[in-house]
This record gives sequence, C-alpha cells and structure tokens, in this order.
Amino acid sequence: MGTVVLRPTSALEPADLREIRRLVDAAFAGDFDDDDWAHALGGLHAVVRDDGGVVAHGAVVERQLLLDGRPVRTGYVEAVAVHPAHRRRGHAAAVMAALEAAIRDRYDLGALGATDDGAALYRARGWQPWQGTTWALAPEGRVRTAEDDDAVFVLPVGAPLDLRGELVCDWRAGDLW
Repeated sequence: MGTVVLRPTSALEPADLREIRRLVDAAFAGDFDDDDWAHALGGLHAVVRDDGGVVAHGAVVERQLLLDGRPVRTGYVEAVAVHPAHRRRGHAAAVMAALEAAIRDRYDLGALGATDDGAALYRARGWQPWQGTTWALAPEGRVRTAEDDDAVFVLPVGAPLDLRGELVCDWRAGDLW
C-alpha cells in the first residue's frame, strides 16, 4: 500500500488536481459534479499514490456548523474516494486516519455527509450518525434538510456532545451536506 501524503490545496500542482479529479470521477461512477469538486478544494488533501498514480483521496475543509445554535469550527470531510481497481486494500482507512488526525489538531468537530457505501467505514472508525435534525442557512433563511438526516456523521473532538439536537450547515452550491 502506498503512503498517505497530506497537502493543502495550494501545495498541489495543477496536474495533481487533475489526476485527483479523474480519480473521484472514476470512484463515484459519474455521480460527482463540479460543485462536489469545488467543495473539496481549499483545505487539506490526503492522497495515496500506488502503481505510479493516485489511487485514494480525501479532503478536509473548514466549515462553520451551528450545533443547537452555537457556532462550531468544523473540519468537514469531502471527496473520499478509492479507485475501483484498488479497493479493499486499506486505502480509505489510511486516508481517513490522516484526515481525522488533522481534524483533531485543528477543529472542534468533524463532520461529513456519507454515501450508503461509505457509512460502514465511518461507523467502524468511530464516526457517529447524527440523530437529530439537519438544517441549512439558505439565502431565504433556515431550511430543513430532512433528506440528509440519515447521512450526516460527526466525529466529536472534545467533550461528548448530544447527537439529538439541531445541526445547521452553511449554504453552498450543490449538495449542502
């Protein structure tokens, strides 16, 4: 298995970013758009190279979530992907370990929106499914995001937290969570 390298977006070459984008496109089989890609930029990228190319990736970006009305500096995980030919070799776990360490060092909370395929990985790593309601701060005000309630996972960094409250994300184009 290749080594995980952690780099900010600004330290990646354009060719690296193009290669990572091709990887996530392949891993998500066409269900990854330009908004999803934009969400993954501007933070830290965990990248695994093997066989001469990028085989796994994940990013953590800063977002401010509101937890029961209180702002919480959050490391939000985006674009976790493993090339289909390199799955089941521990690459996703290695990427997540690097991202989780960055979250614990820099943020008060970790959060992510899981796909059905990814949820088992996150649960196994100690991420907890959000049990309360999810919302977004939209241009027209707070809007309920009930369709995301079962997909949002959190990684408490400090004190234990009540998973049954309201969790509100900032507005962005594309998928909100």
